[in-house]
Amino acid sequence: MPGTLRKLVFAVLLIALTCAGYHFMIEPANRELVLSKERVAANLGKLSEFERASGAAEDVSKQLEQLHDAIAFFESKLPPTNEIHKVLEQVTIIAQRQGLNPKRIKTLDRKRNSGYVEQPLAMTLEGDFNAFYSFLLELEKLPRIMKLRKLDVAKKKEQDGQVVADCIVSIFFQNET
Repeated sequence: MPGTLRKLVFAVLLIALTCAGYHFMIEPANRELVLSKERVAANLGKLSEFERASGAAEDVSKQLEQLHDAIAFFESKLPPTNEIHKVLEQVTIIAQRQGLNPKRIKTLDRKRNSGYVEQPLAMTLEGDFNAFYSFLLELEKLPRIMKLRKLDVAKKKEQDGQVVADCIVSIFFQNET
């Protein structure tokens, strides 16, 4: 019997050693593995959030680049303020080329805004309606930003097809500062 008892004690010790090994080694390793998986999942979540944020930042930088291009485009359409006499000369030449009689061209008070200056011109033109229409089309083709603020067209009573037009055209320039 001593051999059987020895085998029984050995079997109990082997089972106890297996249980202790599971309890002290495998369970903590499994808990650590679960925690590691949770940390990895959290880090992957943060990584995907970072990728979304960096994608949004790239979109913002693309939009910013587009805005810079748009600003550069519009600034190219804004001549320096000291070129107002050239613009006035161009408008007068266009009116005369169309056969209009410029009765009055007067500069009004400038309006300064951030980034640009608005110079309104009050004009009174006389001539054929078709010529006046062609004048407006040519003004539109000028390579600068202009706005027709006011337009009053009246028919001349003594001649058919002849008009008197009072208008205010605003021309935009770069701000000096």
